[in-house]
Amino acid sequence: MSDQISWYVELAVKPSQLDNFQALTGEMVKATRRERGVLAYQRFVSADCKLVLLYERYADSAAALAHLRKFEKHFARRFSEMVDRTRFTVLGNPSDELRALLDGYGATYLKPFADFAYWA
Repeated sequence: MSDQISWYVELAVKPSQLDNFQALTGEMVKATRRERGVLAYQRFVSADCKLVLLYERYADSAAALAHLRKFEKHFARRFSEMVDRTRFTVLGNPSDELRALLDGYGATYLKPFADFAYWA
């Protein structure tokens, strides 16, 4: 079974914050590119620009935990001023330490369905 952790996060963009959130996202992408263990880091926006979907995938819980700690230190305050988190779905089997941090974001957890030999 894979140690990889991924998540989908739905965000509602606050009124008149799209441009600010786009600029912040640019900073976050640049900073995250230098992190070890980040396998995917993508953002998608709805046609009306009111919904943003984040998709992130990490090699393991340690990489995800390191990313979230950096996010909290450098970006969380500004992030929360621009968007409201409406859904946070975690895929995989996070460590207890990572799960404790994710619980603070209101995460819902989905574990692998049976022990099949999945591939990505």
